[in-house]
Amino acid sequence: MAAHDLEHVRTFVTAYRTGSVSDAARLLGISQPTASAHVRALESRLGYALFDRTPTGVVATARATVLAQQAIRHLDALDDLVELSGEAGTVLHVGGAAEVVGEVLAPHVPELVAAAGAPVRLHLGVADDLLEQLRVGELDIVLSSVRPRVQGLSGSPVTDEEFVLVGAPRWERELAGSQAAVDALERIPVVAYAENLPIIRRYWRSVFGRRPDIATTAAVVPDLRAVRAAVVGGAGMSVLPRYLVGEQLAAGALVELHRPEVAPLNTLYLVTRSGRAEASRSVRDLAAVIARITAAGV
Repeated sequence: MAAHDLEHVRTFVTAYRTGSVSDAARLLGISQPTASAHVRALESRLGYALFDRTPTGVVATARATVLAQQAIRHLDALDDLVELSGEAGTVLHVGGAAEVVGEVLAPHVPELVAAAGAPVRLHLGVADDLLEQLRVGELDIVLSSVRPRVQGLSGSPVTDEEFVLVGAPRWERELAGSQAAVDALERIPVVAYAENLPIIRRYWRSVFGRRPDIATTAAVVPDLRAVRAAVVGGAGMSVLPRYLVGEQLAAGALVELHRPEVAPLNTLYLVTRSGRAEASRSVRDLAAVIARITAAGV
């Protein structure tokens, strides 16, 4: 295969992963017309179409999907050889929610670096944004609370977060003797992650089978660690993952205000670009360690 053929295949694989010839061009540092020409040249050489064009990007044909899955293994293996030789100055980029990264992964940075055999960069954000960054090649691994449903990404479940309804001990005392537990709970102010109370609403639907009728939202803070601090301070109640409040519950700084028979759960997924973990030893080893640390810490 000539060198230009390899570049055509690389452009095709990048477009397959991103679902966009324009995104592929940007990632590869070439112009969009050049990327399109690479794809057309490869289609001409193979004798069949690789993509169906849509208003939002490209979708691989069935034959192109088979080709991409075969090509990805070889291209990523070549990239891995370069990484292992030290020529690329490899840095692996890992994304996750601020709370999981800060509480679960960050204390194990030396172990992550050792597994990767390279420096590691931790990125914080919400799941949809992080998965998009992974799709276009800006991240290597994402620990996601959302199952990936995008072409070119592969995710496997790692563990389940258990959510608990917590407050300072004073609120438990105020609930004592209440005959209408749900109504009494809804009179307690809440500290929320977002204005629409997404985590609290999900808990109420799962546990009580209805939408919450909250009297007062005391504060909204887009960081669950800050929500925890406000609740410990007595601002009200909130729904938080158990791993985030385990120490506070054990110390008595927080109490569970309700204990359902079945606690609401949320699955965390370890996500990489399709074929990347299989082809890259660094990504594969780092992903395995992240999965182990997360399962133990959450």
